[in-house]
Amino acid sequence: MGNTWALSALWVGLALAATLLAIWFRISTALSEIVVGTVAQLVLVAFLAHGGLLGNTQWITFLAGTGAIVLTFLAGAELDPAIFRMKWREALVIGLAGFFGPFLGCTAIAHYVLHWAIMPSWLCGVALSTTSVAVVYAVMLELGFNVTEYGKAILASCFINDLGTVIALGMIFSPFTVKTLIFVAVSVAVFVLLPFVTPRFFRKYGGRVSELEAKYVLFLLFAMGGLAVWSGSEAVLPAYMIGMVLAGTVGKDHSLIRRLRTLTFGLLTPFYFIRAGSFVLVPVLIAAPVTMLVLFSAKMLTKAVAVFPAVRAHRYEGNSGTYYTLMMSTGLTFGTISALFGLNHQIITQTQYSYIVGTVIASAVIPTMIANRFFLPRHLLPHASAGRKSEQAIQRPATAEQA
Repeated sequence: MGNTWALSALWVGLALAATLLAIWFRISTALSEIVVGTVAQLVLVAFLAHGGLLGNTQWITFLAGTGAIVLTFLAGAELDPAIFRMKWREALVIGLAGFFGPFLGCTAIAHYVLHWAIMPSWLCGVALSTTSVAVVYAVMLELGFNVTEYGKAILASCFINDLGTVIALGMIFSPFTVKTLIFVAVSVAVFVLLPFVTPRFFRKYGGRVSELEAKYVLFLLFAMGGLAVWSGSEAVLPAYMIGMVLAGTVGKDHSLIRRLRTLTFGLLTPFYFIRAGSFVLVPVLIAAPVTMLVLFSAKMLTKAVAVFPAVRAHRYEGNSGTYYTLMMSTGLTFGTISALFGLNHQIITQTQYSYIVGTVIASAVIPTMIANRFFLPRHLLPHASAGRKSEQAIQRPATAEQA
């Protein structure tokens, strides 16, 4: 398709359709976009155009890559520094358990059961080790858990889990050269300086119509992304850490976050998720569904075996412990980012990519549905806590009067 504007209209139209489907079926928009991309590619190739959605077109690749980078930054910026300081031990233990369990378990299953080569197996382990901050945050926001200590603790554990994925992706698949050392040294210096420089810079020059803050953030993400690619790594890797170190500055500027979300979710991430879905080979999944079932079972079992004891050790019992574990078992954004990284760098084949992304999609839907249907800890919901406080306030005067 040589008409850029017609191709743009097609992609944005698919994004609009995906958003409507997400609203109607009450699922994550990211998940809907992946599914729409998969179906649209299948239909176009079968009936209309040989190239399908043309997901490898240069400008589409750029917009999709930018979407992944900014989305990763926003995920890091959502970290609540106060809650993290209070719950850092819990987040560290549960988050690392949630990473290492499926990382090692799924790698072993892919290599010894599915007989994949060692590097595709490691990539599979990385992709399935993730949890989905996007899905979990959406659920916490919808139910009101995002304002509770319980919900914020889950999100903090998710951040640690995904941080392990980001580090593993960089350490295992990036070549270690002098360029790598330069990249690490510059990254450490930037991460240390940003929390001090950024608020002062914003106070002096921010608050203008020219959107200086957004340009500043995008410059940082592109500059560090460019340095990462130059060193042989992936542009998305430093974005998560930049978001985390700026959580106390950018994360608290609700107006700036809202504007960045508008740019990201309105334009950029639809290109990323639809493109990711367009690479899934549906005939492969239909022809051999057992492979995806093995990978999905491996992720769920290894997550549960690793996370549930860690959750129980922090005194989450009954539904609250099971719900916590199931939320940590979801996966979407970083799973697809890792899988697409492997496909772009020819670490995995498109068939293996299809199995991994199919498993990631299933892990975004099934644990969430089970958790909200059967294990929702209603006593920890904000309105339940408010109800208990009101009841106590009513009871106290009565007790004093009786005395």
